[in-house]
Amino acid sequence: MGLGSVAAPSADAVPGAAVRGRRVLVGGVGYTNLRDLSAGPLLVERLACLDWPAGVDVEDLSAGAVHVLHALQAAEPYDAMILVAGVRRGDAPGTVRCAPYRPSRRSDDEIQGWVAEAVTGLISLDALLAILGRFEALPPRVTVIEVEPRDEDWGPVVSEPVQVALAAVETLVRREVEKWLA
Repeated sequence: MGLGSVAAPSADAVPGAAVRGRRVLVGGVGYTNLRDLSAGPLLVERLACLDWPAGVDVEDLSAGAVHVLHALQAAEPYDAMILVAGVRRGDAPGTVRCAPYRPSRRSDDEIQGWVAEAVTGLISLDALLAILGRFEALPPRVTVIEVEPRDEDWGPVVSEPVQVALAAVETLVRREVEKWLA
């Protein structure tokens, strides 16, 4: 993960973004080849092919929370972050949830548990947010977009409800980026 290596500036993108110097990170989180739980990385592949204004980086943040933490600590700070993942919360498959991240107080033991799981390969949006929050690596504005999975078997193809949801999420991400850069 190279934070900043994927996005390309566009001449017709949001005017003035580079002048203001605002930076937005759009990140996908999830396992590769795990069907609907791959929604985040699959969306990042799509988004990386689009034109984005200067200051917008599109990254796959599935390398693990500790790795992402270190990369963010070493990078120029972001003003906003938009995270996308397939997350089971009990809604109908393909349901899209979008909300500002509201951190909750986590105990040191809980954070240590997330860190232990992250260094052994756990890829979890909840773990990523908890660890980044605990180590103050989150930007001031964070939007979380979750897609409810249907299929969690091995394979590169998402279910039909999630495929439909990803098209809607792509539009939602563009709107969020425009909002944060305005």
